[in-house]
Amino acid sequence: MKRQRPKGVFGIGLACIEAAATGRTEHVPTAADYSNDRVRRIQFEAGGGHGWRISALETPRDKPAPWKIVIVTGAPSWSEYWAPALAALPQDREMIVVDRPGFAGSEPFDCVPDIRVQAEALAPLLKAAPGQRILLVGQSYGAAIATLMAAASPKRVAGVVLLSSFLGVTGPTSRWLVDWGSHVLGLIPRDLRNAVLEVSQQAEQLSYMRAALEQLSVPVHVLHGDTDDFAPIEIAERLVAETHTRHPMHFKRIAGVNHFLNDGPAEMVIEWLEACIPKPEPFRLRLPRIPRLDWRWPEPQSKLMTSSSSS
Repeated sequence: MKRQRPKGVFGIGLACIEAAATGRTEHVPTAADYSNDRVRRIQFEAGGGHGWRISALETPRDKPAPWKIVIVTGAPSWSEYWAPALAALPQDREMIVVDRPGFAGSEPFDCVPDIRVQAEALAPLLKAAPGQRILLVGQSYGAAIATLMAAASPKRVAGVVLLSSFLGVTGPTSRWLVDWGSHVLGLIPRDLRNAVLEVSQQAEQLSYMRAALEQLSVPVHVLHGDTDDFAPIEIAERLVAETHTRHPMHFKRIAGVNHFLNDGPAEMVIEWLEACIPKPEPFRLRLPRIPRLDWRWPEPQSKLMTSSSSS
């Protein structure tokens, strides 16, 4: 029987303490719940020459799928909470979910507060097989990082999704957590400490995100739950209204859903993401345009001369 991963502020907090005390990088080992041919833990070297080892979960496939969905998680960054969606993904899709630098099984141990450095480090996630297209998803704090990644690799990304975007303004619950965590930084586990440090220093960097959004030439979808008490939905709506992009941004308000959209049924999460994948245009046979010809016979020369003399 699968052990349920903890939910809620206190449940996750206790899981962090337990994992830190036992030296685990996952709250509940993913390998105990899913076979290696469904959900697999991997590591890769960070981009940007940083030399860090980055941990992620992926869906193994015998052959490359047409679409690869890349998930850049929030703060704290735990790919294990996407495991149900990974396991439920259809065979014609791939997914990789990363533990960002400074969290879970990823290096370094300390916080990496600069979202530009994080985007550099996670650039290898955008490698694709020939003919494969990428849907890049940024969740919460990861939304800004994903935007920078897409702008830096415009030819690799076919669509961007900003999921429960955290944009420098805390909601009631996240405000309490950051205020409390700031007073006990030396006492809380590494993942919680790094999350507090990241969130506290994000607002001043959002100009990089807005500049990147203005460069994107691919569809951008913004999905947000209307009961989100971590990242206010009004801030995401304002981003869409005030940002001048090459193509209109698509905003979707999801009724009755909180900040953690991936906590819901896996099939529903997959459905939301699938709706953001551009659909192929129907084939239309276009014949070459035939120039219009003037089929009128020229008037006889004698008639032209008569008309000229009479005038």
